[in-house]
Amino acid sequence: MSSIGWRARAGSPFTTEKRPATGSKGMVVTNHPLASAAGAEMLAAGGNAVDAAVASLFALTIVEPMMVGLIGGGMSHIRDADGTHVVIDGLSTVPAAGRPDMFTPVSQDWPAALETVGRANAVGPLSVAAPGNLLAWCEGLRRFGRLSLEDVMQPAIRLAARGYAATPYLCECIREAAPDMAKDAAISAIFLPGGTPLQPGARVVQGAAAEALATIAKEGPGALHGGPIGAAVAADIARRGGILSETDLRDFRLIDRAPLRGHYRGVEIVLPPPPASSGVHVTQMLNILEGFDIGALGFGTAETTHLIAEALKIAFADRQAATADPAFVQVPVERLMSKAYAVERRAMLDRGRAKAWSAGVAAGESANTTHLTVADGDGRIVCATHTINSLFGARFMVGSVGLIPNNYMALFDPRPGNALSILPGKRLTTSMAPLIALKGGKPWVALGLPGGLRIFGSVFQAILALVDHGMSLQEAVEAPRVWTQGQALEVEAGIAPAVREALTAMGHDITVLPHVAGGMSGIRFHADGTLEGAACWRADGTAVGVGGGLARAGVRFWPDLRRG
Repeated sequence: MSSIGWRARAGSPFTTEKRPATGSKGMVVTNHPLASAAGAEMLAAGGNAVDAAVASLFALTIVEPMMVGLIGGGMSHIRDADGTHVVIDGLSTVPAAGRPDMFTPVSQDWPAALETVGRANAVGPLSVAAPGNLLAWCEGLRRFGRLSLEDVMQPAIRLAARGYAATPYLCECIREAAPDMAKDAAISAIFLPGGTPLQPGARVVQGAAAEALATIAKEGPGALHGGPIGAAVAADIARRGGILSETDLRDFRLIDRAPLRGHYRGVEIVLPPPPASSGVHVTQMLNILEGFDIGALGFGTAETTHLIAEALKIAFADRQAATADPAFVQVPVERLMSKAYAVERRAMLDRGRAKAWSAGVAAGESANTTHLTVADGDGRIVCATHTINSLFGARFMVGSVGLIPNNYMALFDPRPGNALSILPGKRLTTSMAPLIALKGGKPWVALGLPGGLRIFGSVFQAILALVDHGMSLQEAVEAPRVWTQGQALEVEAGIAPAVREALTAMGHDITVLPHVAGGMSGIRFHADGTLEGAACWRADGTAVGVGGGLARAGVRFWPDLRRG
């Protein structure tokens, strides 16, 4: 961590790089300052948290185009002012023409099996699944918002038409994806002008996207799901050899899901249910570690990190076997989340040695991303994770409408007969973890992040940081992370070299990475009504708080009579 930062409290284990924001009327935390500003603009205009969240999501499709877009999918966890929770599931689905054997895996071993011949499931037209982002955002706005779709889309339209300055983070993402993007003229024209990746500060103008957004603002989500924009998308993908059709777009259906609730040391954890793996497996891992005094073991120590790694491996073994779309696979939710099952798994854990873990439940039988956290002064919370999956999704652009499709087919198992195998209409299984935590039935913390498979493990570690180590919110979102699903143990550089050596001695195969998962966005709710927002160094995260308010009733202008 940088030595030039803000030490949040005495005794902090490290110095944070960013400072939190505070507000009383609302808080918007996203992974780009212009998207946070778009949400704050809606709060200032009299909108609520849902208006702000939807405005921010549309803005992110323009300023964070490598992470999220209309031809993507995700989940929005909404807590209304009356305390009710709902998860709007807009996760992408397999197109109707999808087949279990449509890709050829390069290996039969997991997770290497996810890689297919020619990377056809990850790059290009066959990697595109049916999207639900636009429908989910518009549905949330319709049911819970105050402002019109046209109002909340104005910041995004403005940013697309007038442009914005590319950040170093965006430019680094462009450089990483450039070899694939260079094969497509439309996406290259914007992000690789003249064959060279954009440089920080360069103006990014997306005229075609601005026109598409303006059409949607007037016509609604039907413009993509059954209308002219959808027709253009389907025709372009078909021309390239893909299978996403106008019918897939027209027939996509959202699902309302009741969130799952777990408990950890007096904190209620509220997270999405399957096909998201977060609610089940974050609760499972917390249950396992509840049997240890994590606070006494210390943050970032070899003992604590070893227990985290083993809990992650247990969760991923069970996830591979049994967590998938519940419309296709029977998921043993109650058993996985039970304290009794945690006792069974905990008893098998060796506190001094890394182990290989297999699933403790039977396999079910067939029956990169952005995140934002927004709250308003009336008690509404939106914790939403939406994505086009990998950096720049399928890595091509439908040029006529300026939209980048997702590559969600990469997350399905290309081997037939497994829980995550490809079947028409099947929703993907995701690690998205838009979390709202309660104390005494009242909101305490809301947070989440992008990062693919590494998402729910990072949220799990944030809860440990807050509950067991007593960290501030800013510390918790920036704290060094680790991750494994059974192979190498990935650790950030913030994990001390001596700790890495001790973990190696325990049998862990250590890989040091610049970062594990993406930028976390969080809000903490204080008893006096103050909203505290925090974003971390792993992305362009920015918290914008709204305070103050309108004039006191009865106040009016009084002229200065001394001036005649």
